[in-house]
Amino acid sequence: MMSGTGTDTAVPLPRFLGWTLPPTFRSLGHRNFRLLWSGTLISSSGDWMDQIAFNWLVYQLTGSAIALGIVNLCRMGPVLIFTLVGGVIADRMERRRLMFVTQTVAMLLALLLAVLVSTNLVQFWMVIAIAIGRGVTMSFNQPARQSLISDLVPPSSLMNAIALNSATLNLTRVMGPAIGGTLIATTGVAGAFYLNAASFLAVLYCLALMQFPARRPRVSGSIAADLFGGIRYLAGQPALRTLVLLALLPMVFGMPYMTMLTVFASDVLKVGGGGLGLLTASSGVGAMSGALFIASSARHEGRGRFMLSALVAFGASLVVFSLSHWVWLSFLALISVGFTQQAYMSTNNTLIQTYVDKDYRGRVLSTLFLNRGMVPLGATLAGFGAEFVGVQIVTGGMAAVLVIVALVAGKVARAARELS
Repeated sequence: MMSGTGTDTAVPLPRFLGWTLPPTFRSLGHRNFRLLWSGTLISSSGDWMDQIAFNWLVYQLTGSAIALGIVNLCRMGPVLIFTLVGGVIADRMERRRLMFVTQTVAMLLALLLAVLVSTNLVQFWMVIAIAIGRGVTMSFNQPARQSLISDLVPPSSLMNAIALNSATLNLTRVMGPAIGGTLIATTGVAGAFYLNAASFLAVLYCLALMQFPARRPRVSGSIAADLFGGIRYLAGQPALRTLVLLALLPMVFGMPYMTMLTVFASDVLKVGGGGLGLLTASSGVGAMSGALFIASSARHEGRGRFMLSALVAFGASLVVFSLSHWVWLSFLALISVGFTQQAYMSTNNTLIQTYVDKDYRGRVLSTLFLNRGMVPLGATLAGFGAEFVGVQIVTGGMAAVLVIVALVAGKVARAARELS
């Protein structure tokens, strides 16, 4: 696997206000990645802020929980349809340019919504149309963004860069909604939409500043031919195929716990809305800690075994949470859930980007974003299961499946287990 940083070959530890930052942040020593990280910090905070305001706007317009579900389906549905095509385009185009185009379109959609709201012209069908547009844009942006990381750092810094990127996204998951809630209370939803539109300028500016040799566009036939070529490539790579399956299956059996937290807070732990916030925050704290732990690790051997061990720990922690009737044990279990989940996901992503051929990177990584549809599927299964056998049994049972999947993969998928 080849990865380039252009002329950006020096790897000094980054400095901030005269202080040398610890090795956890060593990938920030690469100028191009530092620019992408800075833009992501601002833009992703805007995305989370916008998501809060977007749902609030829909509920104000309709007063319907069903409408909320429809709008979010319109946002995520296009991801399932177009993400694989987005991976093909990411392999055919220069990825920075593709990101520049998609971020510009997303900024214009955010600005359009802000204007419609501030002029009182907004209607529900307009919100639906903008939600679909955002979903399509995300389908092309995400494969390009993720595969671009490998172009910005050398292989020795890839795991650190991916983990640091994950830590940043978890941080924005806390910052963005807090800012969005404040803006809704003070300036209304229009203010949140305007600020989100402005946040895209940060990532566009950072993309424009990046300097590395241009990647020659690869055009080799139709998009359909490239799409099936990527599928054939993945089918012929046992280790990569296993890694992709291990990236997707846990989304069905593991992540639905986030949806079920409401039921746990209300019916099992009986802690109400405030407790629900603390349960959610516990998972977030664990995820942030797990990402920073991986970022600080210098591990370059035995990463396949570590990934499978982290997946076992993810499932086991979730089993403990599902059985708990004690609030503080539940908090601790969720911290462990978030930590081990992030450790497993960051290592899995690193291994995929390390071992995929650079000509197929966009297409292979695009399959990972199918997990956006896997989570609602798992949440639906968990919801029906909770109705019939109880939330603790169904959550614990799905978590046990994670443990079994990891143990079986460790036995039968030797190629993935031995990756380093």
